[in-house]
Amino acid sequence: MLAIVTTHPIQYQVPLWRALAENGGIPFEVWYLSHHAAKKSYDSAFRTEFAWDIDLLAGYPSRLLRVPPNSTPNAFFESRIIGSPTSLLQDNQAKVLWIQGWQVAAYWQMAWAAKRSGCRVWLRGESNLLAPRIPWKEPIKRLLLGSLFSRVDSFLCIGSANRRLYREYGIPASRLHNAPYAVDNFHFAANASTLLPNRNEIRRAFNIPDGAVCVLFCGKFVHKKFPQHVVQAVSLARQQKPDKEIHILFVGSGELGDSLRAQCNVVYDAAGTHSSTPTQAKPHSPNASFAGFLNQSEISRAYVAADCLILPSDFGETWGLVVNEANASGLPCIISNRCGCAEDMGTIAGNRIFNFGDIAALADEICKQSSVRKPTLPNLHLPNFAETVNTVAQLYKAESSS
Repeated sequence: MLAIVTTHPIQYQVPLWRALAENGGIPFEVWYLSHHAAKKSYDSAFRTEFAWDIDLLAGYPSRLLRVPPNSTPNAFFESRIIGSPTSLLQDNQAKVLWIQGWQVAAYWQMAWAAKRSGCRVWLRGESNLLAPRIPWKEPIKRLLLGSLFSRVDSFLCIGSANRRLYREYGIPASRLHNAPYAVDNFHFAANASTLLPNRNEIRRAFNIPDGAVCVLFCGKFVHKKFPQHVVQAVSLARQQKPDKEIHILFVGSGELGDSLRAQCNVVYDAAGTHSSTPTQAKPHSPNASFAGFLNQSEISRAYVAADCLILPSDFGETWGLVVNEANASGLPCIISNRCGCAEDMGTIAGNRIFNFGDIAALADEICKQSSVRKPTLPNLHLPNFAETVNTVAQLYKAESSS
């Protein structure tokens, strides 16, 4: 059996588990450390309690492991397994263990236990080497990760930047396998195709003018994502194209929400004002709509309403699956070069890359998006789950029989 250990049900991972189940050739079970967001949970970045409005536990085998009661997905020491990880693997006759990185103690526990029990280990993490290295931390990091990587038999690479990290640590190419980061492309494509005939009505519901170019920011309003750069770039683009109305649609919530609203003329706010005119109009600020947090059943409305998506994040954005979602919905993207996905997703037709923090360059890219997008069929020439499922099936067959 293949045992997949991960922190909690994640909306973009669950379709992969279902695809593995549909394949039928791989006996597996997903072992969760918590049911965070599958059931109503508090998210510190969103600053609210929420649960995804789709069933994240159906369609594949899973179980909940014993962890401390104060465990959360982002807490390293608290996210540890109570009891014997070695017995857990042996009692379930696991031949292969798949861990999702090294950000919680349970992953380290399981990797060490796997070697004691004769179980093969796979690793599929998000990290890369894009961020500047901190000299005093580097020897410690290399010692710890080197110890973990020595216990890993196969590395499942989500993209180019992720693959380079493993090569930097001396992992031979023969142990690196393609398992690209993806979303459920067909789900987003189907939703977009259904909603496209109502695009004008959706835009009006967000108070986006019919003739405006609408740029979308979708994510948590937190520092590493730099949503304020969207405001600054749109303000500059409006100066460069005074004859063109450029509108911002913000989807999400978080600690920077009040600051973003203060920098914009808010013409729609799901959290409060649903105004048809800007509140406290600022003549040099862009008009913006704040849609609030949109759950999985609602997010496609934003992708259909917008003319491009901007992901302005710093190095903390180890991938940026919002780009995958937008592209699967037929929406082009402007991506910061510091995002983990930039190298791979930046080559997709219609997408553009700019240097992080270069507001003038971002404004230029927005100006190139100078007309309202003509509704198009979604782009399905994207990373998908099929390659990962094929990789996993071939690896499992080879390693479980060795």
